[in-house]
Amino acid sequence: MNKPKFKGIFKSLVISFSLGFALPALSATPKDTIIMARKIDDIKVLDPAEVFEWGSGEIINNLYTRLVTLDPNDFTKLVGGVAESWKVSDDGLTYEFKIRPGLKFHSGNPVTAKDAEFSLRRVVHLSKTPVFIFNQLGWKPDTVDDMVKAVDDSTLVLKIAQPYANSLVINILSAGVASIVDSVEVSKHIKDNDYGYNWLKTNSAGSGPYKLVVWKPKDAVVLEANPDFYLGAPKSKRFIIRHVAESSAQKLLLTAGDIDIARDLSADQIKQARSDDKVKVATTEKLSTYYLGLNSAKNEILAKPKVWEALRWLIDYQTMANTFLDGYYKVHQSFLTGQDGLQETPYKLDVEKGKALLAEAGYPDGFSITMDLYNTAPQTDIAQSIQSTFAQAGIKLNLTQSDKAQGLTKYRSRGHDIMLAAWSPDYLDAHSTAEFFVRNTDNSDNSKNKTAAWRNGWEIPDLSVLTEKAMMEQDAEKRRNIYLEQQRVVQQNSPMIMLFQLIESSVLQKNVNDFISGPGFDTALYWKIEKTQ
Repeated sequence: MNKPKFKGIFKSLVISFSLGFALPALSATPKDTIIMARKIDDIKVLDPAEVFEWGSGEIINNLYTRLVTLDPNDFTKLVGGVAESWKVSDDGLTYEFKIRPGLKFHSGNPVTAKDAEFSLRRVVHLSKTPVFIFNQLGWKPDTVDDMVKAVDDSTLVLKIAQPYANSLVINILSAGVASIVDSVEVSKHIKDNDYGYNWLKTNSAGSGPYKLVVWKPKDAVVLEANPDFYLGAPKSKRFIIRHVAESSAQKLLLTAGDIDIARDLSADQIKQARSDDKVKVATTEKLSTYYLGLNSAKNEILAKPKVWEALRWLIDYQTMANTFLDGYYKVHQSFLTGQDGLQETPYKLDVEKGKALLAEAGYPDGFSITMDLYNTAPQTDIAQSIQSTFAQAGIKLNLTQSDKAQGLTKYRSRGHDIMLAAWSPDYLDAHSTAEFFVRNTDNSDNSKNKTAAWRNGWEIPDLSVLTEKAMMEQDAEKRRNIYLEQQRVVQQNSPMIMLFQLIESSVLQKNVNDFISGPGFDTALYWKIEKTQ
């Protein structure tokens, strides 16, 4: 690797960011470097035990190898990652994994079952936001050390509390929290029994296709290729993600040749790009959705089911999809997408029906309420459309904008009235999404399971029980029917209004090939991207 050249590039980046002006235009970015513009203001940390945001989720997918992973050539299949193979006991309570031989961390240390043991245990002991993913398996601070054990360097044995569907357990172990960290390297940085957390927030210790050089919050993330990656050396030696919040700024950078990939262009800009022979558009149908969360726990107006129903009829879904969301989002009114999702879209703008329902709820003249949203398109456009149609029924909708980190913090603490929120599953099993939208076993303010149902104060014990039933069901069709039943309830009678499904479109320079975003929020593969001249 050309060290001086790399340092010069990064120095230029840092100076431009810190002084608040853009890099000078380049005729083209370096051939061995990919520079991508994306909104990454939601990144709080880069420790896989805590990462739960879109920007950081995608980055750790390229820094670490998970115990199990998605087939990079077919995202519908699960294949071995750190674990080369596995088997399940007859009673469904014990999983034995064989570690992939010859795998190495960026440090050069071998990847062993001891590293996997350390990694999975530390997630539970640190107990950060995504720990609930492992808690489902019965792994708690007082049990995990007995349930997660390395028998030897090549064998990891996991015990779970109940005989859940095998596919669910393996999917859970493909989530970001199942990223395997270098226990030897991390242990060097442990302070006050923090499991190396304070160091790993801003450093990496993985075996993935890239290693972290530096992360400057709200500025840039710089990655360096791992030539020993087990699936093959990355096509580009360096990968730089620049935080560029505005779509107009991303377009200017792309036009000037300062970036190779723009991830957040508007629908109009993407439409223009399709007819521009200097660039190309990569499109992926994602499992991500937009929805409104109505806080029935903290707002007495939003605690009324008639209000929930009224608001469903006061949104102009199709006009948004046909205009500023065209080719970007499509109308989708259930919480699951793909083959498991309800395909019906029963709601449309009907102001008279909405007004009648508001009158039944005791608000014939409407009311005033606040909606929180992120301060970027298309959220701002969606919010303004909803503000306009709500007003036709007498509802004054005040809009409060913030960056992603601030907005998520407020939403996760039930600080909102209405939240315009986005969701993408933590792993590609329907349970991940079903649990988020319909499971709420503790509706108190101190609950640790801060699902969407909890955030919006929706206490539904029957559906929570049904979620647990689906976890246990080995028959795929029976599981699917349970999820369809839950979706109908959420669609028709819940404080969550499902709006759209994401059709992600990224615009690339003409010489950039093999950009693969994948279906999840954290499935993009940087290592496959190749640049030709």
